[in-house]
Amino acid sequence: MQSRIKSIFDRIFRLWDILITGIPVALSVVMSPVRARDILQEAYEICRHGGFRALQNRLNRRRAGYPKWYQYYAELKKSDRIAIRNRILKLERLPLISVVLPVYNIQERWLRIAIDSILNQLYPHWELCIADDHSTESHIRPILEEYLKKDSRVKVVFRTTNGHISEATNSALELVTGEYIAFLDHDDELTEHALYMIAEEVNRYPQVDLIYTDQDRIDHKNRLSDPLFKPEWNPDLFYSQNYLNHLSVFRASIIKKIGGFQKEYDGSQDYDLILRFIEEISPENIRHIPFVLYHWRAIPGSVALNPNQKNYAHANARKAIQAHLERTKVLAKVVQGQAEYHRVVYPLPVLLPKVSVIIGTRDKVALLRCIVEGLLNQTDYSNLELIIIDNQSVETRTLDYFEELKTNSKIKIIPFDAPFNYSAMNNLGVKESSGEIIALLNNDLKIISNSWLKEMVSQALRPEVGIVGAKLYFGNDHIQHAGVVIGMGGVAGHFEKNLHKNRRGFMCRTHLVQSLSAVTGACLVMRKAVFQEVGGLDDGHLKVAFNDVDLCLKVTAKGYRIIFTPYAELYHLESASRGSDADFSNLSRFNFEIRVMQERWGKRLLEDPYFSPNLSQIESFAFAFPPRVTKPWEGELRLNHAE
Repeated sequence: MQSRIKSIFDRIFRLWDILITGIPVALSVVMSPVRARDILQEAYEICRHGGFRALQNRLNRRRAGYPKWYQYYAELKKSDRIAIRNRILKLERLPLISVVLPVYNIQERWLRIAIDSILNQLYPHWELCIADDHSTESHIRPILEEYLKKDSRVKVVFRTTNGHISEATNSALELVTGEYIAFLDHDDELTEHALYMIAEEVNRYPQVDLIYTDQDRIDHKNRLSDPLFKPEWNPDLFYSQNYLNHLSVFRASIIKKIGGFQKEYDGSQDYDLILRFIEEISPENIRHIPFVLYHWRAIPGSVALNPNQKNYAHANARKAIQAHLERTKVLAKVVQGQAEYHRVVYPLPVLLPKVSVIIGTRDKVALLRCIVEGLLNQTDYSNLELIIIDNQSVETRTLDYFEELKTNSKIKIIPFDAPFNYSAMNNLGVKESSGEIIALLNNDLKIISNSWLKEMVSQALRPEVGIVGAKLYFGNDHIQHAGVVIGMGGVAGHFEKNLHKNRRGFMCRTHLVQSLSAVTGACLVMRKAVFQEVGGLDDGHLKVAFNDVDLCLKVTAKGYRIIFTPYAELYHLESASRGSDADFSNLSRFNFEIRVMQERWGKRLLEDPYFSPNLSQIESFAFAFPPRVTKPWEGELRLNHAE
């Protein structure tokens, strides 16, 4: 009896600990009924299969931070190594991978770690091509000569003059005989399965020309931190920052064709190399491996520890991007963006295209007046018309304001005498519009800077761009929208929601122009022709929620890009006019719209190419426990367990 009571109390205390741990997680995602349902369903499944202890372990992992995440999901175990070696024996292609390593006056400890990380590779088909850039430290040459004798796959050239990073790396490139080239810095290290994963990708996609992987930082005590969980190929983000960085692997024949590195871009020589490289290949032949395969050494004096260690590198990066744009005949100017990052500014024509701004509203005249005054008096864009869709307004103040607005030749007020239907109202507005560009705006927006519309139109006029979204803040200066991620909450959600606008966030992405899967319809700009090409918004099935996401997915299906720009900033008092989808009165309709999206887009909603599977699908940044990735050697693991 006593043991039974003890067991009951143990369960109670365990459940209490789970609640105390789980409540902050729940609050951090700004709970909606749908998200709450997903969390409870996940908790139920974990408990059903593993009990309270399994749920407690999962929550403990969630709050453990990156080192524990790496230990759980990225660190190889003995069984993994056995499975990988078995898997290598079954690969059809065994490409020779040349690892290029320029060396100059690095401490012995770091140099040995870097070289040993190649010698310890599970994949044996490699060569290590080292160029010593005339080091003055006496320990460098003996170490390199030692490794020359130790392994026949090691090649070394000793330069007779110091030429700095580009010339040294080019000397190492002269030793290359492999099909693919990987670059390693002299104080960094590869994970032991890095080259194996490259070989796997080459086997899966034989036409691949450029492969890049995830990375993290490692300090002088071998402590891991700051993972870069990267998106799939995202050219606009790449123009904002060199997110490919480490580990990047290139087809050797193309590196030789473009002539290796250029000295005038030292400090950003790899940025320049990639820009010239992608000019020679198809974007379809760029592949991303969402595994951490490279540890970037963060020690005093390194860029990994201090991005401003080499300030000249940022200027050289912008010079490289500008040269790339000129070579590819893109009329644009590269300027300094947020912090050390970059911004590509696209010019507007002398004669500004007409923009039709469409705003749906019902009463709430104070909100409407704010955005109308902002458009007319605070927006530096003269050629626009304002189309207000009146959804059964009844308040005297609103009707009087409409009469006042009718005296302005730029403003049209169109009645919409039916229950609220965001899609139908905006479709009507587009039908009544005369502009080449349309802007869909909520009535609860407040303009911050006068150049916001010029920025959005300049992006929307690019022929490859379909839709442009803005950066929106709540009234407390925390982010409401900095891009939409497909898959969150079953359909879509906002990345880094509630992050303060001045904080960098993950990979500084909320501060950078980039391609995304979707943006919010609360502030959206696009060419009218593209809107018509995809049939506009779905006013039959998606009357309130997800119509903007559906529109974006239809536009990307036609081959256009969706662009988020942080240089168009507005305040957004979200759902101030019509209420939240989280209200129970809206829940039935909201669940119906979820089902429509899931049935229509199916697998497309499972993963977002611009959002790492190593990140959790909640609106506040968190690591995924577990990540949504498949290890290519898992089949071998199952075979080993069966044996």
